[in-house]
Amino acid sequence: MSVLLLSHVFADLEGIAALIDGIGKDGVFGVGSEEFEEHCAKAKTLPQNTTNENLLILYGLFKQATVGKINTSRPGMFNMKDRAKWDAWKAVEGKSQDEAMGDYITKVKQLLEEAAASS
Repeated sequence: MSVLLLSHVFADLEGIAALIDGIGKDGVFGVGSEEFEEHCAKAKTLPQNTTNENLLILYGLFKQATVGKINTSRPGMFNMKDRAKWDAWKAVEGKSQDEAMGDYITKVKQLLEEAAASS
């Protein structure tokens, strides 16, 4: 994966966080949604050196938590960015939306702790 992919995934996470900012307290999420929304906003503060692997894990968990089962076909091999994102979502398709939400929160906490420890 290239640095270009990293910047696109990070930009997508910023877009996701902006979406979350627009959801009210009665948003589309279930139990624990306030904590999930809080950690979606915190994901915007992850350092630029966060790995593609970790950003893709977050992307897949976010999509599973908010959309559920993957609902699109796999992008072609020349569309590497979207294909990587699709694969990340597909990797967590067996999780319930609540489980994906909890795993997303845990992953954001882990990445923020690692970032704080390395600074």
